[in-house]
Amino acid sequence: MNNTTDITNDFGMLYHPKSALVFYETKGTNTDMYVEHFDMDRNGNPINAHPLTVREAQLLAKALNTGKEKNKAFLKPRGILPTNILVINPSDNGTVLWYTKAQQRPLFFVKDLEILNGKAYVPPMIWFASKNSIFVFALSSDRRPHEKTPLFHAPFFNVYENGNVCMGTVNVNIKKSTSLEEFIEAWENYFFNSYFSHLMQNHNPVKGNCVSLWKELIKTGNAFPKEVLKKNNRTLKNLL
Repeated sequence: MNNTTDITNDFGMLYHPKSALVFYETKGTNTDMYVEHFDMDRNGNPINAHPLTVREAQLLAKALNTGKEKNKAFLKPRGILPTNILVINPSDNGTVLWYTKAQQRPLFFVKDLEILNGKAYVPPMIWFASKNSIFVFALSSDRRPHEKTPLFHAPFFNVYENGNVCMGTVNVNIKKSTSLEEFIEAWENYFFNSYFSHLMQNHNPVKGNCVSLWKELIKTGNAFPKEVLKKNNRTLKNLL
C-alpha cells in the first residue's frame, strides 16, 4: 500500500537525551569513586566530558526529589478512607469536603478582643478546602450530613459570610505529595492554631454577641450552644 498515516501525535510526550553520567570506581579494599558528566549533541551522542560539578549535582538531586514527590499521589488516603470524608476531587488544586463532630479545641485570640486563649467546645463543622483556600460551616448535629443537610454560619471570627476563611498572615503550604489525612490535619491546624482577630465585613456569624459567646465558652467549658447558630440558607448540596 502506498498510503501512509502520520502517527507521531500518538506517541505522547517525547523526551530527548540531554546529558549522561558515568560512574568510575577504583579496585581494591579502599575504593574511591569518580563521576564524569557528558553533554549530548542533537544526535544523542555524548560530548564535552568533564567532572560532575557541584551545581550539576544539586540540579540532579532536585530532579530526583521532584520525581519522588510526583510518585506520591496527591490526596491519596493512607489506608481505608476515613469515615468523615464526604467528597474527594484530587485533580488540579484538589478539593476535599469533610465534616467533624462537636469537639473541644484550643483557641487563640488577639489581645484587642479581650478573650482569653484556652480550650472551648466548637460545634459540628463542614470543611471544604482546596490546596490554597478553605470554607467552613457549622452543623446542628453530629450525624453524618447528606445533600439536604442545612448549613449554618461558622461561629468564628475571620470567616466571611460565604464561609471563606481569611487566613491573614498564615503561611499555607500544602504540597502536591500530601496525603488525604495530612491535607485534612493541616487545614484544621491552620484554622484553629491561628489567632482569631475580627469579624469580616460586619458579618456577625451568631445570634448575639460573638465576643461574649467565646468569653463564656472559654470560661465555663460548656458545650457549644447550638441555638445561637445562624442559618445561611444553603444545604450541603450547594457545595457539591
